[in-house]
Amino acid sequence: MEMNGKTTALYAFDTFGELVLRTAYCCVGNYSEAEDIAQDVFLTLHEKKKSFNDDEHMKAWLLRVTINRCKNYKTSWKQKGRTALEDVPTAAVAVDNSQARELKEALSALPEKYSSVLFLYYYEGYTIKEIAAILGKREPTVGSLLRRGREKLKIEIEEV
Repeated sequence: MEMNGKTTALYAFDTFGELVLRTAYCCVGNYSEAEDIAQDVFLTLHEKKKSFNDDEHMKAWLLRVTINRCKNYKTSWKQKGRTALEDVPTAAVAVDNSQARELKEALSALPEKYSSVLFLYYYEGYTIKEIAAILGKREPTVGSLLRRGREKLKIEIEEV
C-alpha cells in the first residue's frame, strides 16, 4: 500500500515515529532499548504489509504493537542488564527540569500495565474509551488501572 508516494511503513514512521519512540521509552525507561523497540515496530509493519482504514487506526495499531513489544522486553533476559536512567546521556533524554525527570523515572518504575495507561492518558491525551480500544481491555478495567496507576505513581514520587 502506498500513501502519497510512500510505503505504509515509511508514512507511519514519518507520521508517528516520535509517538512510538516516546511510548517505548515511557514503558521501558531506556532510550537505546526504546529505539530498538520502535525500529522493530516499523519493521514489523513493513514486513506484514498491513492496511489501515485511516491514520487513527494506524496509530492505534502502532501503539498496541509498541506496548506489546515493551511487555516482551520487560520479560526478556535483556531487562536484567538494563542501563539506569541516570546513566543515559542528557542529550538522549530531553528533560526540561528535575520534576519532569523525577516524573519520568517514577513512571518507568511502575509496572507496564499502569505506565502504559498513564502515558496514553496524560501524555497522548487519549480517553479511557480510546485506551480500552487500543489495549483491548474493558473501559472499567482501564479506569481501574488508571486510578491504581495514579496511586502507585504518587507513592513512587513521594519515595523519590
